[in-house]
Parts: sequence; structure tokens; C-alpha cells
Amino acid sequence: MTTTASHPRLSRPESPGTGRSDQDGPTTGRHAVRLEASGDHPDAVIDEVGGLYDGHGWAAHATDQPFTYRYTAVGDAAVTLRRSRITGYIRGAIPCTDDYIVQWLTEGTGVPDVRRDRVPMQIGVPMLFPTDREFLFEYQDYDQRLVHLSRELVDDVAAERHRTGAVGSLQLDHLRTLDPAAVARWRNQMTLLARELRNGVGTLLWHTLTRDATAAFLDLYPPAAPELPAVVLLPRRARLRAAVEFVHEHLDQPLTVAEIAQAAGLSIRAVQESFQRDLGTTPMAYLRRVRLECVRLELQRGDPSNASVQEIARRWGFSHLGRFSGEYLRQHGEYPRQTLRR
Repeated sequence: MTTTASHPRLSRPESPGTGRSDQDGPTTGRHAVRLEASGDHPDAVIDEVGGLYDGHGWAAHATDQPFTYRYTAVGDAAVTLRRSRITGYIRGAIPCTDDYIVQWLTEGTGVPDVRRDRVPMQIGVPMLFPTDREFLFEYQDYDQRLVHLSRELVDDVAAERHRTGAVGSLQLDHLRTLDPAAVARWRNQMTLLARELRNGVGTLLWHTLTRDATAAFLDLYPPAAPELPAVVLLPRRARLRAAVEFVHEHLDQPLTVAEIAQAAGLSIRAVQESFQRDLGTTPMAYLRRVRLECVRLELQRGDPSNASVQEIARRWGFSHLGRFSGEYLRQHGEYPRQTLRR
């Protein structure tokens, strides 16, 4: 087994490690990542590759051929291109990570999430790992390509292209049906990135291409997080934008008008007047409206056989089912149970 690494936890590449490291690029200012691990023992792949992802409960064994593995990664703290090849069987859990991870197989078989989704991989078809939560994967005799994109970079490009602002989650649907044109753009960007890697990660072109690749990623998996109102993007609405972004970033947490005002550097009265003047509503009514959008998204993705409207509503802070259903009907033009059954 041989290993060279600039970061011992590649799911968190912004934290420099102690191994071999390229110099930071003069343009990007981001830590370079270069790693290679290979061997022929199941325990070694668990220690080496499992350790990179903070994995647990990993198991590996030979199939009908001698066991071998090879894992490589190259890029920088924002984007890394990776390859994982194993002749054998491997299974394990990966916790929530700091990266979005797109992966596809060029040979072999695999199920990225055997606990919940159980959707098998198709050769050559990209799939996003459900990295917002822990998932349990299972692969056998495979050759896998992976692209890690940092959440910081993806959030930045999403805010620029989709008006998401600072949010707790972009609410990407990792099982959505992919647009063939978006897949073609993604593959083209991967080719350009791989070609530019020959010149290192310190070039202006690399920096540009990583943002282009992130845009292509968001074409594959468009954010479902509610957009910021256009008015808050105006230069003179900086404090209102701070208030609205604070709301979006803390949708799943208890909030008060005082906390929203403090985040924006405004008095309670000033933040109330600002919301009313520019958004035509109060801070708390705006909060409820955006939470209702989140409820709708969860209902649309829910399985009617086991999802509960009441449980989803309660999770988003709506305790009275009757009043919640009325609000939902007024905002979305249908009852929540109708959304779930579609």
C-alpha cells in the first residue's frame, strides 16, 4: 500500500494535514489535494479509504478474484476528481459530510443507500450521494468515478445563480431524474477539469472551471430551497437581505422577531417596517410562508404509503393540523394530503 496525502480527511479538505502537499495556487489560494492509496487486503481498504470519510461499520472481502483496491484523488479544497476501484466487496456507513459528492460507475455494481433508497447504480449514469445525512453503501467489483464539491463553493454559486442566499440546506433531490442535456454539460466540464489538472490547481482557468463545474452540478440537481425575494438583492436593502437570509438559514429552528432584528442590525420596529414596506408582510408571516414551501417540498418527495402530513407539519412548526391545512390551501391551492398523494 502507498499513500500520499495533503489532507487526512478528504471529505473535509479545507483542513491541511501533515503529508505531502502541493503549494497553494497563487490565484485560488485553496489547499491542493493529492492522494493515492492502494493495496490487496480488505482490512487495509477499511483503514485507509474508510478513514478518509470518517466511515464506520465498514466491511470488505474478496469475491471470486483476489482482493485489490486503489483510490486516488486530485484537486483542491473546493473540487477534487477521484477514482475508486475495488476487486471485491465493500459495504459501510458514511456520515453527513462537508462535500457534495457526485459519483458514477464505469463497471461493476453498487447501491449507494441500502437502508432507505435502495436504488442501484446504472453504468455511466451520475448519482448524488445523500450527504446531508448518514447513508450505508454497498458495492462489488467496481470502478467508480467521484467528484467532491465543497458546500461553500456550491452555496456560493447557488446564491449567485438561483438567489438562494445563505441557507441551511439547498434541499437537493439526489434521486431526481436527470436532464440528458445537463448530464452532457456535466461530462464536458469534467473533461475540461481533468485536462486543466495537468497545469495544477493554481491557475485562473482552474478557478474558473471549478465554478463552471459547480454551475453544471446545479443544472443536474437544481436547488429546491426557496429563493430570496428579488427586492432584497437591491444595494439599498442590505439590512433587509441580512434579515431574510437569517430566516432562510434558520428555518428549522425556533425564531423570534427580536432575533431576526438583531441579525440584521435593526430594531424590532425597524425590521417590522422593512418587511411590511418591501415584502408586504410581517417577519413571522414571512417565516411561516417559507416554512410552508419547505413542507410542500417534503410532501412532494414523500412516500404516500408511510409519510404523514401531521408529522411533516409538526417538524416544520405547525401544531394545529386544521389551521395548517387552511394556510397550506391558501398558499398552494390544494390540501397537503393532495400534494402527498400525487
